[in-house]
Amino acid sequence: MPPSTIGGINLLPEAEKRAIYARYIPAALLEKYHIPPLTSAAGYNLLQFRFASGSSDVEMRLFHEMDFPDPIFYAHLTDTMNGQIHVLLYILNDPSSPRYDVDKMPNGSPTKFGTLQRNIEAEKSALEAGLAPGQVRRGLRLLGQAIEAFEGFVSALGHDMYFVEPLYYHNAVIFERYGFSYQMGKRLMDSIHAGFQPAGDLALQLDGSNPFRQADAADAIRKRSWAIHDGILGEPFTNVTMYKRVGISAGINTTPNCKW
Repeated sequence: MPPSTIGGINLLPEAEKRAIYARYIPAALLEKYHIPPLTSAAGYNLLQFRFASGSSDVEMRLFHEMDFPDPIFYAHLTDTMNGQIHVLLYILNDPSSPRYDVDKMPNGSPTKFGTLQRNIEAEKSALEAGLAPGQVRRGLRLLGQAIEAFEGFVSALGHDMYFVEPLYYHNAVIFERYGFSYQMGKRLMDSIHAGFQPAGDLALQLDGSNPFRQADAADAIRKRSWAIHDGILGEPFTNVTMYKRVGISAGINTTPNCKW
């Protein structure tokens, strides 16, 4: 029987592991950057892994060219306690766009995307450039194709659903729009939307005291996310887990009449 978990795949010889995980890379991404077959000698070093035998998670980085500082694709997957697939982090970077150092301080120490510490000047620049919290570059707008490829990967492992961990508020909203539902956190999402309504507790904190708390954030998902990242909830945005059934949309919308 073929493996059905990340832990099972990681027990295979390296060439087999690489071949299985490479199927998860969206074909549109490979075509866009003319990347050679990922199992070939030319493509081998462009796709980098951390997938030790005996571990139950995998990190994948795909570069469009060697020595570029950021991958165009990054994913961190793990197994849940009952053997389901769980996406901990997923990033698509446009390498042609400007870079904003929100992931590191001026001295080079990591910020863990602003969850450990914050490079405020870099975040201000990213906000002004139209980026959302955690983005070091503009995205590639290939999430639809990426989800389709991932669902093929999940199905090949024998699963009909999988889980994701949205790191920021806007991630959760985007996942909703691609058909995800909530295992936990929907009540929080509904309360956030209510709080940004006129005279709501969150809207009242949009006092213009800094660029992340401007009044127009109440009606914009991206700017709401910056305000939440800035601490407007009084606590970090955590304890939100979502799931999707392969090929099925849940049709959830916790941000009605709210623009991006």
